[in-house]
Amino acid sequence: MSLYDDAVLVLKAYEGQEELRQAYLDHLTAHPDGIWKACHAGHITASALVIDPGRDRVLLTLHRKLRMWLQMGGHCEPADTSLAAAALREATEESGIAGLTLFPGGPVRLDRHPIPPPCHVHFDVQYAVLAPPDAVQAISDESLDLRWFAYDEVADVADESVVRLLEATRARL
Repeated sequence: MSLYDDAVLVLKAYEGQEELRQAYLDHLTAHPDGIWKACHAGHITASALVIDPGRDRVLLTLHRKLRMWLQMGGHCEPADTSLAAAALREATEESGIAGLTLFPGGPVRLDRHPIPPPCHVHFDVQYAVLAPPDAVQAISDESLDLRWFAYDEVADVADESVVRLLEATRARL
C-alpha cells in the first residue's frame, strides 16, 4: 500500500474533527502529491507527542527555525510506509529516544496550520508515543533544546495547538 493510500484510509477511519478531516481528504483528492513537501498547495505532515513512562510529563523540542516549543514531527519521506511510521520516525529522530511505542487507536488529533511560502499549509496528523522506562533524549540538528514538561507547565511554554494535542492525548490515556 502506498503512503498516499494509507493516509486516505487513516483519515477516513479517524473519528472526530469531521469538518477538518474532510478538508484533509479533499486536499488529498485534489492533490495526489499532497503527502509530499514538494506540494506547495499544502501537504500532510506527521507528528507525535512523546509521553514519559510515568505518564505525567511530555517531551517538547525547541524548534530551531520557529523557536517554539513543539511536539516532534515533520514531513513524510519516501521510505515511510504509513503516517504512523512517519510520526514514529520523526519522534525517534528528533527526541533521540529509541524504543518509542505508538499509542493504540491511530491519530490523536488533526491540526492544520499555515506555514511560510513557498508552501502554504501543513495538514498535520498527530499521534502520541510512549517513551520506554530507560529513555534518554538527545538533541537533534532540528532542535535548540529538548525538555520534559509536566502537563500543567505546557500551556506556559507552548502554543494552543500543543495544548490541544496534550488534552486529546490525556483523554486517550
